[in-house]
Amino acid sequence: MTECLIAFGGNLSSPKVNFQIALSDLMDEGVEVKKKSGLWRSPAWPAGSDQADYLNAVVLGRYAKDARSLLALMHKIETKHGRVRGVPNAARTLDLDLLTFGREVMNSEDLILPHPRMLKRAFVLIPASEVQSKWIKYAQRLEEADIRATRYAGAW
Repeated sequence: MTECLIAFGGNLSSPKVNFQIALSDLMDEGVEVKKKSGLWRSPAWPAGSDQADYLNAVVLGRYAKDARSLLALMHKIETKHGRVRGVPNAARTLDLDLLTFGREVMNSEDLILPHPRMLKRAFVLIPASEVQSKWIKYAQRLEEADIRATRYAGAW
């Protein structure tokens, strides 16, 4: 089993409920959950996009198959929840990102590990810090405005 870090995001159609169902789906398909963060609210990006705030969370898990298999599973679950790909930064019902997969480093057309933008996103690093303390040092390097814009929104 390989340890993995999965980010959850969404701003349409009850994201908290979508997260709960998606996590259950992941578990039904073999993802073993070790820890999950709380929910964190952050403004949509880019600023001025007139979208609802996003809810975000991170799950630390373990998975027996390879990273591409997990990514395919995550895409299948996103589709089940009405995720439509193709428009960058569009509002979405569910966004699942594979942040890390063990110590694997990969740079292919369909998968980059670790996630190429995770170290720039307070809405990822703050919840990731809840499940693995090693991410705190990266969160502390972010712009203070980004940190303050990411607000705790409770448990899920």
